[in-house]
Amino acid sequence: MYKYTKKHQAGFTLIEIAIVMVIIGLLLGGVLKGQSMINSAKVRSLNNKIDGISAAWFAFQDRYRALPGDMIGANAAAQIGNGILATQGGDGFGTVNTAPESGFLWLHLAAAGFISGSYSGLAAPAPGAAVYDCGTGSPGVCPDNGFGLGMEISFSAVSFPAPAAAANTLYTGSNIPVVLAAELDRKIDDGIPITGGVRGGATNGALANCVAGGIYNIAVASMDCGLATRNL
Repeated sequence: MYKYTKKHQAGFTLIEIAIVMVIIGLLLGGVLKGQSMINSAKVRSLNNKIDGISAAWFAFQDRYRALPGDMIGANAAAQIGNGILATQGGDGFGTVNTAPESGFLWLHLAAAGFISGSYSGLAAPAPGAAVYDCGTGSPGVCPDNGFGLGMEISFSAVSFPAPAAAANTLYTGSNIPVVLAAELDRKIDDGIPITGGVRGGATNGALANCVAGGIYNIAVASMDCGLATRNL
């Protein structure tokens, strides 16, 4: 006659499970907090770039009584120097309204010592209905926005529809997550993408992925948004 014995299987106690859950919670909290800090740093960095460009824009005008990029080439070569050629300038009409002028703008600011970096002076494509940046070939032509695309200043009405007229506008470049674009708008303007001096937009014509119903479309979580500002 066989005698059966009951086998006992070891398991986790409630206390052990609770400890594991607490550890997982702490790890998740740390990851989320870390991501929040990274996002805040990116917003702060782009905000600083915008402030720096705005300051350079006004300082250049104060020194030379002309707009960077639009300054007549012969004057730029004589007054700015630092390798600027007489052919590297605009028409002096008070607007940065051509692709060459948008490229010369960064060359002028850097040569005058108002921004850092080395720029080629090559033409920067003007923002269109579905373009918010200097293009994928922007490194060396325009400043990088920290998200892999170039910032640009252009005389344009893009994102500022009628009755607003065309004006010299700073475009941040795209590839910016919509949540960060919204945070930056709140930081420097009214937080509304269709009003104020800062407007929200997108590349590839997918504006609804960034702005819908007059607000930033956080629900879609687009990673390809940009901003346009006239706080110059």
